[in-house]
This record gives sequence, C-alpha cells and structure tokens, in this order.
Amino acid sequence: MIADIPTFVAFLCEAKRNTYAAAGAGGQTASSRPASHDLRYADGDYVYYDTYLGGIDFAGEEAVWHQGTPQWAMNYYGWMLVEPIPDGFGAFLQAALRAVPAEAPFRGPAQFAQAAFEYHCEWRGDLGRFEGRERITLDGRAIYELVFHGGVIT
Repeated sequence: MIADIPTFVAFLCEAKRNTYAAAGAGGQTASSRPASHDLRYADGDYVYYDTYLGGIDFAGEEAVWHQGTPQWAMNYYGWMLVEPIPDGFGAFLQAALRAVPAEAPFRGPAQFAQAAFEYHCEWRGDLGRFEGRERITLDGRAIYELVFHGGVIT
C-alpha cells in the first residue's frame, strides 16, 4: 500500500522525466539481464527502475520501491508500424513522455503534438490498477503503438 500518494506520484513523474524521457536517456545503469537496457532514478527513500528489451519492437517494466519494498509496477509492449523510423520520432516520444500528467502518471498526456507528430494516450483505471494504449501518428498516419498495464503491488 502506498502511504503518501502525493509524494509517490511526484517521485514517479520526476523519475520518468529523468530516465528514458530525458534527452540522452538519463539514468542509464548496468544491464540486469543479457541485452537489457536499464535506467535508474533514486531520491530519498524511493528508487525507480525501467528495464526493457528490444528496440523496434520492445517490452519492458517500470517499478518503484520505497524503503526497499516494491510498491508499484507497469509493464509495456511497443512496436513501430513503419520502417524506417521517421526522423525526429525518438525526440518527439521523449517530449511527450516528459509531459506525464500527475493525475495519470502512466505514460504521456492524453494528447500531445509537435510539428507533424501527434501523440494520443488513453487509459482506464487509476494508480492502483490501470491499463492503456498510446499511439503516435505522423501527418495523420499511425506509425507507432504501445500497450501498458500495472498498478500497486501489495
């Protein structure tokens, strides 16, 4: 059970902004498994890890520990719908993810746009248990999708 939800959410959003979503993918740490990409962020009693496998098609997990006890986790699977990856895609996705909303700290906001890219995210549930999907379009054409689910760990 998460005792202090506002502090937890503030930490989670800050961790997301300072790892994969950071320009240059901040928080890189040693690989925990063969070929995994691992990102870490810590502040006070909280530690966040994001570990994923793959590149064009990829799967991963984000998790938060408080005082050494796992509190929350989210699994995700994403894939590109086009090849090659359009120029600017990675920077756009990172910008959308940096805009993670505190009221739904799963991925990015419901809507985000920059130049010809548009990001759409929908979810149901809350911090305790949720599932959702994100999609990116370029000039109105779907180029990427990701599904996610997770919640509080007790």
